[in-house]
Amino acid sequence: MPKVNFDILLDFIQTKAQPLIGVDISSSAVKLVELSQAPKNAGYVLERYVIEALPKDAFFDGNINNLDALAETMQRAWVRMGTKIKNISVALPSAAVITKKILLPAGMSDEDLEYQVESEANQYIPFALDEVNLDFQVIGLAPGNEEEIEVLLAASRKANVIDRVAAAQAAGLKVAVVDAEPYAAEMAFTQICAQLPEGAEDKCVALIDIGASVMNVNVMRNGQSIYTRDQQIGGEQLTLSIQSQFGLSAEQAEFAKRNGNLPDNYESDVLSPFRDNLVMEIARALQFFFTSSQYNEVDYIVLAGGSAVLPGLDDAVATRTQVSTMVANPFALMTLSSRVKPRQLQTDAPALIVACGLAMRRFDPS
Repeated sequence: MPKVNFDILLDFIQTKAQPLIGVDISSSAVKLVELSQAPKNAGYVLERYVIEALPKDAFFDGNINNLDALAETMQRAWVRMGTKIKNISVALPSAAVITKKILLPAGMSDEDLEYQVESEANQYIPFALDEVNLDFQVIGLAPGNEEEIEVLLAASRKANVIDRVAAAQAAGLKVAVVDAEPYAAEMAFTQICAQLPEGAEDKCVALIDIGASVMNVNVMRNGQSIYTRDQQIGGEQLTLSIQSQFGLSAEQAEFAKRNGNLPDNYESDVLSPFRDNLVMEIARALQFFFTSSQYNEVDYIVLAGGSAVLPGLDDAVATRTQVSTMVANPFALMTLSSRVKPRQLQTDAPALIVACGLAMRRFDPS
């Protein structure tokens, strides 16, 4: 893939063939995943992973608010992980990335392609080019037209990248790859599709990632994203309900939610209403997809994110939508090292989709 020389600090979207750790920086936690290649290229090995909670003030309104707290958390996570690898791959949230598919004449030289991409970028990016990190990737020939190529253009304001690089450097780590969360999730999703009948070929699969405050819906078909949408609902709302109902602090409520140490009326008074609301929002999200695309059904639903393991959620989604539903585990077909506890991984795996995809960039030849 040709590289655009726009005074870029990092290779945005592009990858490097070097050992690295996938680091997913969300509003609630830092998640690290290290993979290796199994002998004779027989798949991947999950060497180790760590989830380290972030202080509540680390993020505000989706932006890094406390750089020192983020750096300290990253360093703690890296020490806990017990690895020697310091190169990391990070991702920007979809809201911080502008992407656009454009069509350009086929057969251009790299130099002409770079010039043309820069010219096109001015039309779609509402900032001066010297304020953004910009990169592009040639997807291939345009559908039905061999005289044009389809190019993915991606850009983000430099401040979004600089903050993550600064936090990593303060933690003693080096950012080697900057990606976008949806693309990292798509990379990990190849491991999930392999678990579906016939690899879900020619099927619409809805990956629904339920984070702390945002639920991301990404519908994919044959490895390509065909629809994305964010909805403002997440596990933090359940934590707040637990706080209010049982008079707990935020930390106590989060701990109780994860460990099940709550009064008998938790299921009926708190969990069930939240689960019902979440299921309704998932059904609404799919309706938005149907009304804005050529498709009128999805074939599979895959639940990801920390809230994906809520008791009964997968069954409730399947009942409401009448679609086969599973909880994501991108490591299900991987070999696990002796350092990984399989039972704990079952709980943690749905929240590690992005970190897994970022770790897989180590083996991406592009």
